[in-house]
Amino acid sequence: MFGSMKSGANAYAKVGMETGVTSASPHKLIVMLFDGALVSVANAINHMKSKNVAEKGAAISKAILIIDSGLRAALDKKAGGEIANGLDGLYEYMGGRLLQANLKNELEPLEEVQKLLTDLRGAWNAIGDTPAAREAQGLAPSVPAQPPATSTFASA
Repeated sequence: MFGSMKSGANAYAKVGMETGVTSASPHKLIVMLFDGALVSVANAINHMKSKNVAEKGAAISKAILIIDSGLRAALDKKAGGEIANGLDGLYEYMGGRLLQANLKNELEPLEEVQKLLTDLRGAWNAIGDTPAAREAQGLAPSVPAQPPATSTFASA
């Protein structure tokens, strides 16, 4: 009569994730993309070691999707200049290494991408979500939604 507890927990987790995404700052969204890519690469490593070919391929595909459609797509090459262009090349390299890992069933490229993503996530996290960091990333600085209201009546 009732669905399984697992499906209820999954639905709850999905709502929690969606709420986290909608309320996250641009900085936090990038951290979430790094986390998702890292989970996918870790899953691919585990599936490769367990010889689960289909699951390995799905995990690698998900990691590539997050890197290409998430991290690379978020780059602002105009505002980010040389750094953004360097990251774009690095993300492209990671995608190639992930493809190689999948096609040749090699663990080493997965471990390399995992290390690169871990290092980048750490550096990104260290930047923080400060107004200066937001400006350096080409994002609008955080400002209050409304300035404080002032009275039009002079006080006597």
